[in-house]
This record gives sequence, structure tokens and C-alpha cells, in this order.
Amino acid sequence: MLLEDIANTDQRPKFDDYDQHFFVVLKMLSLNERQDVLVEQVSLVLGRNFVLSFQENGTDVFHSVRERLRAGKGRLRQAGADYLLYALIDAIVDQYFAVLEAVGEKIESLQHIVVTDPTPETLREIHALKRQLLFLRRAVWPLRDVMNNLSRSECPFLEQGTKVFIRDVYDHVVQIIDTIETLREMVSASLDIYLSSVSYRLNAVMRVLTVITTIFMPLSFIASIYGMNFEHMPELKSEWGYPAVLAVMAVVGVGMLVAFRRKRWI
Repeated sequence: MLLEDIANTDQRPKFDDYDQHFFVVLKMLSLNERQDVLVEQVSLVLGRNFVLSFQENGTDVFHSVRERLRAGKGRLRQAGADYLLYALIDAIVDQYFAVLEAVGEKIESLQHIVVTDPTPETLREIHALKRQLLFLRRAVWPLRDVMNNLSRSECPFLEQGTKVFIRDVYDHVVQIIDTIETLREMVSASLDIYLSSVSYRLNAVMRVLTVITTIFMPLSFIASIYGMNFEHMPELKSEWGYPAVLAVMAVVGVGMLVAFRRKRWI
């Protein structure tokens, strides 16, 4: 059962308490060169005097733990395997903050674009961030219960002093979940702003076109009357008829434009 759980890399974070060991599954987050979030499963097995770690792809976030072990200073060398388990989990959780900070910067940059110059590509980026945050929420949310169960475990080789540190990790996980929810709200707000910006630009274009159409309606009416070419129509044989009609049309157009401006329609 344990080997099957380790080999299955599609599991949600969980904690299993066996008779002779603990089994913890959690997700490790990292960023690639394009600042996209990568998710990797990490399985940890804690026994009385050992800790086994299994990584899906070998992404390295345990550099600080190894450096502390090589230095031989601090509590990590003197404490037992349970404290090493805490150190590994804490390194993974600390990486969450760095990843969420990068995601937050992308969202802030996207919000600026949404306000200034939204494009269809902006909409695709918003939906990509929404999917990414939903995936992060699914990867992190169950970890809260894992840390809570681990801190309350009655296993004899998990010391009470280590449980205090595990509860501190639990607090960090709760803070991370709150951050994810905040970022999701920011992305949703960005989507609303995008839709409002597009709607405002469309309304502005429609308003200009409506004003132009309204101005040309009486001009078209005048032109259509004098385009009928009946034999006994007035002004047809007048020397000043053509410029007079043009002048009337100009006065009507300018007058309507001035009236629209006074009413602040344009």
C-alpha cells in the first residue's frame, strides 16, 4: 500500500499513521524560467530513526536543509528524525510564499494592463491565472488538515517539542490559503475590470457613431428633398439655391453639434 501511494503522483496531500512509521504526501511548488508554476509531488516517510523522501521530478528546494546538516550547527544535527521531517516540510511550505509572491506580481502587472490597454490576450492571461490559482488551491488546501493531524498525532517517535514547530507550519499553511483566496479575488476583480473597460470602450464608440448618425439624419432629409427633381420645385432654378441649401445643412449640423456639447453628450 505504501509503495503504491508513493508511485501514484496524482494524490492530494494526505497523512497516514501506520504502526511503525508515518507517511506524508504534499505538493512542492516551483517556478520555471517563464515564471510559470510547476507542481511536484513529494512523499515523506518518518520512522523512529529515519526519514525517507521521494520526489516526482527532483526539483530542489531542500538546499537550505542540506546546508544546515553540513554545517553541523543548530538543532537539526542534535534533534531526531521527527525534527528533520519538520525541516523538510517547512522548506516546502516556505517555497509556497516565494511562488505566491511571483504570482501576485503577475496579477498586479495584469491589473495595470487591464486598466490601461486591455486586449483579447489579456483575457486569456486572466483565465490562465484563474486556472493556475484554482490548481494551487487544490494543492495547498488539504495540507492544512495534514499539518493539523500531524501535530495532534500520538505517535511515540514524534516528540512534543517538534509538534510545536509543526503547529507553526500549520499557521503558515493557513496564511498561504488566505493569500491564495486574496489572489483569486484579485483575478476575479481583474476580469470584472476587463469586461467593464471593454464595455466602456464599446459604449464610447457607439456614442460617437450615434452622434454622427443623428447629425446626418436632417442633412440627409434635406438632400433627399432637393434630390427629387420635380419641375416646379422652388429654388431649383435659383442662382443661390445650391449654396443656400449647403449653408442650411452646415448650420443645422453645427447647431446640433453645439447642442450635444452643451448637454455633455459628447
